[in-house]
Formats: sequence, structure tokens, C-alpha cells
Amino acid sequence: MPAVPTALGTPVRHRLGRRLLAVAALALAVLGLIMHHSIGKYRVTSSSMEPTLQIGERLTATSSSALAIGDIVVFHPPAGAHAINPVCGVSDQGSGSSQACGTPLPQESSAIFVKRIVAGPGDLVSIVDGHVIRNGVRESDPYIAPCTVGEPCNFPTPVRVPAGEYYMLGDNRGVSDDSRFWGPVPRAWVIGTVVRCSWLDTICHPVR
Repeated sequence: MPAVPTALGTPVRHRLGRRLLAVAALALAVLGLIMHHSIGKYRVTSSSMEPTLQIGERLTATSSSALAIGDIVVFHPPAGAHAINPVCGVSDQGSGSSQACGTPLPQESSAIFVKRIVAGPGDLVSIVDGHVIRNGVRESDPYIAPCTVGEPCNFPTPVRVPAGEYYMLGDNRGVSDDSRFWGPVPRAWVIGTVVRCSWLDTICHPVR
């Protein structure tokens, strides 16, 4: 009677199972990259988005064809985006005016900012005590750090956001260098939407 051979290593069904799991994981990773197009990694370097985002926090941004009010986005601001001396494309808007900046300088800055979209193309927007009034309705903004006395948080005269552009404000309304001072941002200058992703970046959800 011939001897029964001794099994060596992992049973075939177990090896196949592990290979299938590995292939499935790889497929999910590839699918995630396809779904989210491109993913960039960034680090927060200012307090302008507190309390939502903290200094030193690492961010993931994914490109998307669709932008929505409330999205936090990474973008290139207009060339006038300087914290100490911001420049609006119109001299009687922005700093020192009752009307926030509605026309940016036409040049794109190489700087990278992260802010929240508070108004989109065609919207009428004003800011009162740091709160956005969009098309006559005050936004629901439990995420902001409110303004205090003496901070530049009042631009009660409405301004119309041009077609194809987005209005960006920091959640820390009293200290943020944003669209109030240098204007809205063209869609082409938006790099991506800030998201939080699951394992292998396969499922991502916008940060709100």
C-alpha cells in the first residue's frame, strides 16, 4: 500500500484565497485612484481655518469637476492675496470699504491656500459680523470662529460673484486672509476638494 504523501506548506485553497484577496485589494486601490482622478497631500500652515483645520494638520485634496457651497478647497489665489497688504482688482472694494472685493486681479498666484466656498457663480454675497449673507439669506455656520470687536468682519454692501468664480472665506473669520480682500477665485485655479479617505484612498468624503 503506497504511503500517503505529507501535505507541505499552505493548502492550495488557502493560497488561492490570499491571492484573490490581494488582487481584490489592488483592484479597489486602482478603482479609488480612477474615481478620484488625482490626490494631493498638503499641510495646514496658518490658523485661518480653525476650528475646522488645525495648524500642522495634513490634508488630502482630490480633483473634481463639481464644486459645492460648503466645500473646503485647495487653490491658487489671485496675485493680490497678501495678508499684510491685500489688493483687490477694484480700488473701492475690499479693505477699508463697506463692500467685499468682487473683482480679483487677473493674475494667478503661485501660493496655495485652503478655504471654504461660501458663494458660487452669480451669487450675491455680503458679510455681516463675519457671517455670510448669500442671496439675502444668512448661511448656517456652526463651524466658524466668530469675529470679535475691531476685526475686519463687516462688508454689508453686497457684491455679485462673477460667472465661473467662487467666493472663499476662512472659518476663522477674524484673522483669515480671503476673498473679502482680494476677490473670488476662478474655477481653473481650484486644485481640489479637501477630503477624508478610508483605507487605500478608496472611499473619500468632503470635509465639512
